[in-house]
Amino acid sequence: MNFAFSEEQEELRRAVRDFLEDLSPESEVRRLMETTEGYDANVWAKLAGELGLTGLAIPEEHGGAGYGFVEVGIVLEEAGRALLCAPYFSTVVLATTALVASGDDAAQKDYLPGIAGGDTRATLAFTEESGRWDTDGITLPATRHGNEWRLNGSKSYVLDGHTADLVVVAARTAAGVSLFAIPGDAPGLTRTALPTMDLTRKQARLDFDDTPARLIGVDGEGEGVLLRVLDTAAIGLAAEQVGGAQKVLEMAVEYAKIRVQFGRPIGSFQAIKHKCADMLLDVESAKSAAYYGLWAAAEGNDELPVVASVAKSYCSDAFFHCAAENIQVHGGIGFTWEHPAHLYFKRAKTSQLLLGDPAYHREQLAQRIGI
Repeated sequence: MNFAFSEEQEELRRAVRDFLEDLSPESEVRRLMETTEGYDANVWAKLAGELGLTGLAIPEEHGGAGYGFVEVGIVLEEAGRALLCAPYFSTVVLATTALVASGDDAAQKDYLPGIAGGDTRATLAFTEESGRWDTDGITLPATRHGNEWRLNGSKSYVLDGHTADLVVVAARTAAGVSLFAIPGDAPGLTRTALPTMDLTRKQARLDFDDTPARLIGVDGEGEGVLLRVLDTAAIGLAAEQVGGAQKVLEMAVEYAKIRVQFGRPIGSFQAIKHKCADMLLDVESAKSAAYYGLWAAAEGNDELPVVASVAKSYCSDAFFHCAAENIQVHGGIGFTWEHPAHLYFKRAKTSQLLLGDPAYHREQLAQRIGI
């Protein structure tokens, strides 16, 4: 099996990198992370309209490009490299995957064209106050009143939840875990932005007070859909972490070449050489794990659950280690607010915890392979 990227995929990577270097430089990242919304509407419109990135994995009959998750992973890798401030992960990875995996043709017809065109920003709300990333942590009740469903309770740590136009909510009915869709301005919905360590990725708390909701898929059959979404999202996040790890490696190597101490570049010292070599090993190994995961997600392979936990656990540790070592290579300047090293360090730490930390996924892996 050949896992090399095709020329078309490499062209996509070049186009996305050029786009982000132009419209998402460090100065813009710093500006957006201080805003409440956390993204630029004009950049989002260009990302969706000019490049068509929001519709990459959406079927053509719903306005998308009809590609697979490998192409989405390429975009995520470049987004992680640039610390893109935009609701891309929440919309394209979480919400879109949930809608596609649900098998609900009517819901896909109603929602996917808006997502593909960039008019609808969406997210998935499944984590609650317990902070659990598995389906057992879902306790938000959904009750039926005639032909209408109502939600009561709250969800926390919802990515871009305060700005999303569409929220896919995982709730529990008498039949089991089910998925529901509600508009961002639904009656009874209160959205509160949460303070976060990583300001480049916004999170929110959602409170539901007898909020009307639309059932997505089949009542009680949402758990299997949600598990597939979470595994796919773990691989997508791993690809994003690879992009960040590659960037901090490049930052460390470049600084080691130009920073002179005792009359010679610090890159000539053995300790710095070893740090950079270890970072390179982490990055290349993380790429192998993430890229294999992208293939498994795109093919719907039976290995997806196992590969997802492998990719998320390894890439989380790799990115965090590289981000920390990058600060060490830079020395004093790397600890300052003015240097971008701390932005990647904070993204690395929060990404390490998002969707389950490495210890959680190693435990998942052990269970999934029968240990």
